[in-house]
Amino acid sequence: MIKGKHILLAEDDADFGNILKQYLQMSGFSVEWSKNGEEALQTFTKGNFNICVFDVMMPKKDGFTLAEEIIEINPEIPFIFLTARKMKEDKIKGLKLGADDYVVKPFEADELVLRLNNILKRTQKSTAKITSEEIITIGNYQFNTKRLELKNNDTIQRVTEKEGELIKFLFHHKNQLLKREEILNAVWQNDDFFSGRSMDVFISRLRKYFKKDPSISIESIRGIGLEFTVNEA
Repeated sequence: MIKGKHILLAEDDADFGNILKQYLQMSGFSVEWSKNGEEALQTFTKGNFNICVFDVMMPKKDGFTLAEEIIEINPEIPFIFLTARKMKEDKIKGLKLGADDYVVKPFEADELVLRLNNILKRTQKSTAKITSEEIITIGNYQFNTKRLELKNNDTIQRVTEKEGELIKFLFHHKNQLLKREEILNAVWQNDDFFSGRSMDVFISRLRKYFKKDPSISIESIRGIGLEFTVNEA
């Protein structure tokens, strides 16, 4: 397996899938190709992938449903949707799921390779930077930065590395108005549209994690950014 460049490809068109797999392999990727959504989900649970490429229209399980289920297993896995349709609703749905990109068929294979490499470079560069801190007190919560556990009374929420990095950044800039690009450049090392959509998904998760403490809020300021507020007694 080529380190850091292992792709799960889900594409039901046998001719196109075979050609795309070969081209990606010639471009330095290792590829596991599944021909429907159900097969792709089973393959994902058995492997260790760096990125996923999903066709939207597939039998047994479409690309959107597949992505939702894979996000439940690994919220940080980057993925790209392939589609023959140019419907705006499809694109919006994909981006709301946190897709890193959306490619409309037909496309140049070189373009897909470039997008894959850019996404992998960005995500691998932003792998968690957990420092020597261990326990951070945030309102009624205790955040263990090494174990990536957010504890409230007897409830423990395990968070992902990216969520942990975001929590730390927001905590160290609490009660301040933060610009979106400031957060994106610090945590995602990129402030493009797709990173912004990804950040929105992560912020929604953090709001759920901290909802048991009314003294903590993450307020979005339209057109500017957001504020992570901790009202300390």
